[in-house]
Amino acid sequence: MKVKDCMTGEVYCVKPNTTACEIAKIMEKNHIGCVPVCDEQNCIVGMVTDRDIILRSIANNKDVKNTTASEIMTTNVCTCNENDEVCNVERKMSTNQIRRIPVVDNNKVIGILTLGDLAHYNKEIGQEEIGNTIEDICQCGGQAKNNC
Repeated sequence: MKVKDCMTGEVYCVKPNTTACEIAKIMEKNHIGCVPVCDEQNCIVGMVTDRDIILRSIANNKDVKNTTASEIMTTNVCTCNENDEVCNVERKMSTNQIRRIPVVDNNKVIGILTLGDLAHYNKEIGQEEIGNTIEDICQCGGQAKNNC
């Protein structure tokens, strides 16, 4: 199965100068836990998760109304292509202990593949494979490897 067959195509992206408060509102409104950060050419430069907002701004007593995505985002984001095999992307997610991976075309975000997407297609992908991926990702002890 290809990534394009199970990815989420509607992705909400933000700019590096978007505030943590604005990002949190986007996440709440759209029931999502992460947003890719894209430059003026819409190329991915980072990723902000709900956890980043809590740990990198709130827990550090930063003002979420003035803290920007560029200050709290993860850089060197692991990505995949829509034509990649899902099993290969699952391995990448497991190895790097990430729950969501942006799907890019020429470094421009065109979708996102999440654990939820994998779970939705568990019959096609295989429940054991998904279970192994989730187990590998959750063994991180709170630390992401980010080896991409």
